[in-house]
Amino acid sequence: MQRIRSAVADLPPGAFAFVMATGIVSIGLDQQGLHLPSLVLLVIAGGAWIVLLVALAARLVAYRGRVITDLRDPRKAFGFYTIIAGTGVVAVRLLDLGHTVSAVLLAVAAPVGLLLSYAVPWAAVLSRRERPALAEANGTWFIWVVASQSVATTAAGLEPLVGRGQSELAVLAVCAWSVGIVLYAACAVLVALRLTLYPLDVHELSPPYWVSMGAVAISIVAGAKIVEMDSTPIVDATGGLIAGLVVLCWAWATWLIPVLFAVGVWRHVIHRIPLRYESTWWSIVFPLGMYAVAGMYLGRADELPLVEQIGASWLWVAVVAWLYTAGTMALSWVRPRGSTVGA
Repeated sequence: MQRIRSAVADLPPGAFAFVMATGIVSIGLDQQGLHLPSLVLLVIAGGAWIVLLVALAARLVAYRGRVITDLRDPRKAFGFYTIIAGTGVVAVRLLDLGHTVSAVLLAVAAPVGLLLSYAVPWAAVLSRRERPALAEANGTWFIWVVASQSVATTAAGLEPLVGRGQSELAVLAVCAWSVGIVLYAACAVLVALRLTLYPLDVHELSPPYWVSMGAVAISIVAGAKIVEMDSTPIVDATGGLIAGLVVLCWAWATWLIPVLFAVGVWRHVIHRIPLRYESTWWSIVFPLGMYAVAGMYLGRADELPLVEQIGASWLWVAVVAWLYTAGTMALSWVRPRGSTVGA
């Protein structure tokens, strides 16, 4: 019982990254026709979503002070957007199994995400007396983009499946996608300024920086789904622009991958930072899976067979990353806290 209380008290804001990572690998496997393993991962993601939601509610009741402290910390607060992103990924995976559940999840995620989109930046950045807040910017800020694009992806996926409300879903999808693109540009500028203007310790280049690539990848999927939506005024007005931008986004996401791997080598090989499991590792698995799914969606939507093939091949990188991270997570539950995994 004490261990459960400690886990609830220390629940990180970005805990739902596990749901995001597991859900996106499930979607990728389903796209490749591997329905049984995809279903297994869907069950794991759905179960984790429920458990984490209960744990979050318990933390809000029993440890409200800690939640507020996290909300006011710009290094952690943007992790709360994983709640919206994780919900969106599960909703997208459920579209083919029962879009009514996906609609309910969207109805919850959209308004909560809108509330958080104002509350988190205000509490963590704008209301702080300490300046400059820019010195605290990090890779978790890109989760804000992922949350917005998860709403866009769910809305765009639902639009062809519902009997009414298609125009409203189309407007929501296009608006959420557009906001996500602008947020990405803003976060990229702020994080780049932080990296270039302030001293950087090797420990600060943590796994969440991979979300900079994952945020682009989910923008690709959302955009590809918008292009595939039925004809509505807003889709007709923006479809051509979005179709062109998602190809540029895929090129940028592809360019980022070697950079992020190089950062990992610099951190763990050159500076010998030991590989100890931490929950932020799922912030690497999600972008890997998201890039694979993005390639498959974009390749099919724009008839780009090479891009689709790259996505299908990359999926196995994400699967291996998921298995490794899940294994080290399980070992971390039974090994002493100071033990290491890997080189």
